[in-house]
Amino acid sequence: MSTQLLTVSGISKSFPGVKALQDVQFELNRGEVLALVGENGAGKSSLMKILSGIYSKDSGTILFEGQEVDIDSPKTAQKLGISIIHQEMNLMPHLTVAQNIFIGREPRVGIFVRERLLSRQASELLTRLGIDLDPDTLVEGLTVAKQQMVEIAKALSFDAKVLIMDEPTSALTVAETETLFTLIEALKATGTGIIYISHRMDELRRITDRVTVLRDGHYIGTLEKADFSIPKVIEMMVGRPIEEGARPTTRVREADDIVLKVEGLNTRSLLKDVSFELRRGEILGFSGLMGAGRTEVARAIIGADPRTSGTVEINGKAVSIKKPSDAVALGLGYLSEDRKQFGLLLEQDVNTNILLASLKDYTDGLGFVHTNKGKQTSRRYVDSLRIKTPSISSTTKNLSGGNQQKVVIAKWLARDCDILIFDEPTRGIDVGAKEEIYRLLNDLAAEGKSIIMISSELPEVLKLAHRIIVMANGRITGVLDNEEASQAKIMDFATRMGHEKEAVQL
Repeated sequence: MSTQLLTVSGISKSFPGVKALQDVQFELNRGEVLALVGENGAGKSSLMKILSGIYSKDSGTILFEGQEVDIDSPKTAQKLGISIIHQEMNLMPHLTVAQNIFIGREPRVGIFVRERLLSRQASELLTRLGIDLDPDTLVEGLTVAKQQMVEIAKALSFDAKVLIMDEPTSALTVAETETLFTLIEALKATGTGIIYISHRMDELRRITDRVTVLRDGHYIGTLEKADFSIPKVIEMMVGRPIEEGARPTTRVREADDIVLKVEGLNTRSLLKDVSFELRRGEILGFSGLMGAGRTEVARAIIGADPRTSGTVEINGKAVSIKKPSDAVALGLGYLSEDRKQFGLLLEQDVNTNILLASLKDYTDGLGFVHTNKGKQTSRRYVDSLRIKTPSISSTTKNLSGGNQQKVVIAKWLARDCDILIFDEPTRGIDVGAKEEIYRLLNDLAAEGKSIIMISSELPEVLKLAHRIIVMANGRITGVLDNEEASQAKIMDFATRMGHEKEAVQL
C-alpha cells in the first residue's frame, strides 16, 4: 500500500477582488503530521475549506489514496474520510456535548432519538480519547477550552483518514494540549494523516514531521523535520528575517506617574483583594494559567462584571465605572479575548467596525456623520496595521481571524484611549503580524499610552512588559520587574495556590 494519502497540485481559488490561492501544492502521507503555516491571509484556511468541501476550487487536482476526487460538499469530504476542526468553533450551545458530537447521526427509533444510547456512545468516545467531559452537559455552560475539546471529539467521531486541525490549541490549557498531543500520536500510529495549522512554533517543532509554508496564496516550500528551524520557517512565511530585539527596562517609578490604581478588587466568584498600579507609558503584563483571574480583573475594572468591593482611580481621582460605556468615557479601552462576541459587528464593514468606538468624533452638532473623514481614519489604520482586506467596505466576517483581530485593535487606536487593556492581543495572529502588533504596542507606550496586556504566551510577556503581574486562583501571587523575570519564575508564581498574598513591591 502506498504511503501517500493525499496529493494536492495546482490549486487556485479567487474571490471578488482577491486571489486567495495560486498554484498551491503539497503531499500528506499516512501516519504523518504535516504542518501548514503562513501569515494570516496566506491562504491556509481557504485551502482547508476546499479540502473539506466548503469551497470549490477554481483549478487544480486532488488525489485521495491515488484516485482523483471532486470534493463538492462537506458530506463528500466526510465520506472520503476527511474531517476538519475549525479555528472558529461551530457548536450549538443549547445542545449537550453528546448531541453536538453526533449531530445528524443520532441513534433513533423512528423519529425519536435514543438519548441514553447517544449519551453512552459519546461517553465511550470521550473516554477513548482521554477527554474529561460529561456528555449530558450543555455546551453553553462550558469554558472555551472545553468547547474546543468537544470540537475535537466531534471531528474524531468520523474515524477520519485525514484530520485537519486549524489552531486546535489556541484555547487549551497546558494539560489539555498534552492530551491533544497524546491523541495525535495515537492517531499517527493508526495511519491517520494530520494537517496541523498553528502559529505556535514550539508546537510545530515538537509534533510535526514536515512543514509546508504558504505566503500570499502561493506555495513557498516544504521542510523536513531535520531541516526545521524557527528562524528559517519565519523567514519563509514573511519573506524577511524577524529580529528578536531587546527586552524592555522597567520604568522609573514616580508618584505622579500613576494613571490607574486598583485597590482591594473583589468579585463574588473569583477575585480576592486584587491591587496594582499602572504608570504612564508602561506596558504592564498579566500572566497566569487559564482560570487564574486575569480576564476577570479586566472585566471588573471596565464594569463588564460586577465587583463586590474595591476602588478604581484614574489619574489620582476615584471613579465610578458601572458599565463599559463609563470606562470608554473615561478614556479606557478594552480589547476582549473573544473578538467575535464582544469586539466586532461581523456583518458590518471594516470601516464601521474601526469607527465603532469613536463615532462621535466624526459627527457634527446635527447628528450627521462625516463619512470622508472617518474613511480616511479607517484607511490609515488598515495601512499601518497591514489589515488584509479588499477595501474598508468589505464585510468583516469575510476577513481571516488574525485580520479581524487587527480591526478590533484599530477600533481602540481610533478612539485614542489613554489606558488600553489588551486581552490576548495576538491570539490567532501569525508570526509576522505579531511583530507588527508588538511594534505598535511599544510605539503606543513611547507616546505615553498606558497598556495592560494579558497574555498566555510567556515569551510575549517577557518581550513586551516592563513589569509582570502573576495571578493564581483569583489572587496576585507575584509582581516581577522585567529584568528579574524569567519563564521559570513566572510559572513558579502561576502555580502557587494563591491562598496567601505574596509580599511584593507594587
